[in-house]
Amino acid sequence: MTDLGLTGAVVLVTGGVRGVGRGISRVFLDHGARVITCARHEPEVSTGTFVRCDVRDADQVEAMTGRIVDEHGRLDVVVNNAGGSPFVPAAEASPNFSAKIVQLNLLAPLLVAQHANAVMQRQDGGGSIVMISSVSGTRPSPGTAAYGAAKAGLDNLTASLAVEWAPRVRVNALDVGMVRTEQAHLHYGSEAAVAAVGKTVPLGRLAEPEEVGACAAFLASGLASYVSGATLRVHGGGELPAFHASADVNYREGQ
Repeated sequence: MTDLGLTGAVVLVTGGVRGVGRGISRVFLDHGARVITCARHEPEVSTGTFVRCDVRDADQVEAMTGRIVDEHGRLDVVVNNAGGSPFVPAAEASPNFSAKIVQLNLLAPLLVAQHANAVMQRQDGGGSIVMISSVSGTRPSPGTAAYGAAKAGLDNLTASLAVEWAPRVRVNALDVGMVRTEQAHLHYGSEAAVAAVGKTVPLGRLAEPEEVGACAAFLASGLASYVSGATLRVHGGGELPAFHASADVNYREGQ
C-alpha cells in the first residue's frame, strides 16, 4: 500500500459508521490515521472513535469539533460524507421534506467545514476537507430531485471554499457514482438487479466503499498538495447512454 503520509493524522469522517462512510473510515485507519466518526446513532460495528452528533445541529457540531481538538490537539482532515435521500417523486415531496434533504446534503457539510476551517487555519500545516458529493449533482436525479440539487450546490460550494480558505486549507470533492453497500438492495433490488445495474457502468460493476475511501485519502494526502477546488468523478466511467440499449446499429453487443 502506498504511503500517503497520513500516519497519526486526525481525521473526522461524518456518517462514517456504515456504507460508503465506513469504507472511507477503514481506508484512513489502514493508513495509520486517528479516525473519528460521527452519526446520530451508535454504530453496530465500531470503526475508529465514535462521537454522537447530528451534523445539522450547530451546537452539536461545535461541541464535537471542540472535543476532537481537546482530545487530539488538532484536526487535520474532514471528510464530509453524511448525506443521502429516500426516493420521493418531486410532485409528492413536502416543503419540509425538501428542506431537510437540502439541509443534510448541503448546509450540514458547510457547517462542519466552517468549524473545521476555524481549527485548521490556526494550526501548523493547515488542513484538508473532502466533500462526498454525487453524480446526481451533474445529471438528472428523478425521485431525488432535492438531493441532486443539493449535491450540485455542494460541488459549487467546494470551489468557493477552496478560494476563500486558501492557502492553509485545501477543499476538494468526490462526485461518487453507484456504490455496492450493505443497503444496495434498497436502491437497486435483488442481487440479479444489482448485477444488471453494474453492467450499465463502463467498468462493469458498482464501486466498493473502500474505492471511494482511497480517492478521499489521496485528496487528503500530501500527494494532492497542489489540488484544491477540484471535483474528482468516482463513477467507473459514468453510465452508458440509454439509447445504446435500443440502437440496432454500431451499439449491438460485440460490436
